[in-house]
Amino acid sequence: MDAQTRRRLEVLETHFTSEVEHDWDQCLATFKGTPRYEIVPMGQIHEGAEAVRAYHQAQRTAFPDQRHENVRMHVGDDDTIVAEFDLIGTNTGPFMESGPTGKAFRVPVVAVFSFDGDGITNERVYLDVASLVRQIGRTDLLPLLGVEGFAAAQMR
Repeated sequence: MDAQTRRRLEVLETHFTSEVEHDWDQCLATFKGTPRYEIVPMGQIHEGAEAVRAYHQAQRTAFPDQRHENVRMHVGDDDTIVAEFDLIGTNTGPFMESGPTGKAFRVPVVAVFSFDGDGITNERVYLDVASLVRQIGRTDLLPLLGVEGFAAAQMR
């Protein structure tokens, strides 16, 4: 493994730790240039320090114990590292304008990190949001995610 790959993996370790510890200044410091998160299944793009901080604060209000387990890193040939992990947490705060359920979730996630030098330029997150909302007992959110209509169409 070359020196730059080692440094990038260290940046990702800092990035993941800062998310779990709710250290948004440290999290933002892992980015080079404008921080950017893409939450693919929700069609969300959070760009800029304020937007990324607001995204994290909202997530950690809903799931204060959110963390990563079974993290596996896959180094690409270019400026990309792919992280696979289980995202886990408990819904103990408001989520999507509704009260907490107190229920836990565990969903597999793939996050694609783009780099410029040693700094992250983008994190693109893929996860099964329908499984997450089902696990926390919020099936009422499925229509908002477009899941019920998709499932019904597949059964026709």
